[in-house]
Amino acid sequence: CDLYQDLAERAKKKVLATGKGTRHQNVKLYTGDKFAYKKMLAETKPDLVYVVTPWEWHAPMAIDAMNAGAHVCVEVPLTTSIKECWDVIDTSEKTQKHCMMLENVNYGREELMYLNMCRKGIFGEILHGEAAYIHELRGQMRAVERGRGTGSWRTLHWAKENGNLYPTHGLGPVAQYMNIGRTDDNFRRLVSFSSPARNHELYAKKRFKPDSKLNKIDYTKGGDLNTSIIKTTMGRTIMVQWDESSPRPYTRHNLIQGTKGTGKGFPFGIALDYGKNEGLPEKLFQKLAGKKNRTNYHGWSTDQQAFYDEFDHPLYKRMADVAKKMGGHGGMDAIMNFRVVECLRKGQPLDQNVYEGCLWSAVTPLSRKSVAEDGMPQDFPDFTRGQWKTTAPLAIVG
Repeated sequence: CDLYQDLAERAKKKVLATGKGTRHQNVKLYTGDKFAYKKMLAETKPDLVYVVTPWEWHAPMAIDAMNAGAHVCVEVPLTTSIKECWDVIDTSEKTQKHCMMLENVNYGREELMYLNMCRKGIFGEILHGEAAYIHELRGQMRAVERGRGTGSWRTLHWAKENGNLYPTHGLGPVAQYMNIGRTDDNFRRLVSFSSPARNHELYAKKRFKPDSKLNKIDYTKGGDLNTSIIKTTMGRTIMVQWDESSPRPYTRHNLIQGTKGTGKGFPFGIALDYGKNEGLPEKLFQKLAGKKNRTNYHGWSTDQQAFYDEFDHPLYKRMADVAKKMGGHGGMDAIMNFRVVECLRKGQPLDQNVYEGCLWSAVTPLSRKSVAEDGMPQDFPDFTRGQWKTTAPLAIVG
């Protein structure tokens, strides 16, 4: 199902090719109307629906899919407002259908390893995390002139909204390292500030003609880089940054810090405070040891493979060959989609529940409000209605 016939046809060809003449050959297309998906739901009565659309359609389509009797997986973010969070949660609870936000980064090899290390206590008591989505995407702006494509609608969000517009790629893994919303802790409040908006306007003036649609947009209502700080119920802190317009390399930060050390990404590095025979595997200790029989936490250890050899997540070990074969952001997409199907077929809870999807997505509307109020704190709703205290942490599945 797609608004555009050619894109639907392209997807159909991929499905037919994957089926190799024996599976998935009866493919019907629903196109040409933004509500065509409702006809698809009524006619096909699917078991599972994937929603991959502009952001403002995520929650409405998820709600319609669940009401039609389907489980639903939704591209990030799951919602764009606090009201949508409650509407999605209420529908999931009423219909007893799973609603999972497709946070693929939680299935990256490095992220899975850090989750495993956190569960094993390698970093000690976790106190702080840092997450980001810093990804220069101004090239997508040209889609405004075509009138279709991701940039045709994403650019308008950049122009009219000021906050952390895309938090979950960095935040999702850090939240699961900390067991947020799962027995140990929960988000409590947030403060947020944005830099001035400059880069989209400069890019449009430099790359497009004066009469281009892109040079008629007012970009000054947004902000180039947003920094939000989350305080948890336990008093822990998480910094979350967002920037899709500045000339700088890609990063998600992916930093987790505890009383025994810190791990980070972009680039990879680990610093640990261990003495000999204090719990760090001997092979790894010998590789990292500094003088006086202690690890050197004043510098980063960058031997990523050494840590993979010791702490690779069992799920990645099981799925590594499939991930490399199927790909998708380094294989994380393949592992995520495999887990969705595996959990549904076994009747198990999904790795990311509807409450997590809403909680992580809520950073956007709360950050917008905080920025508009000059950094005033904004409280997170308890979307679980108190049930986070008895929700089991995500297991280290093999």
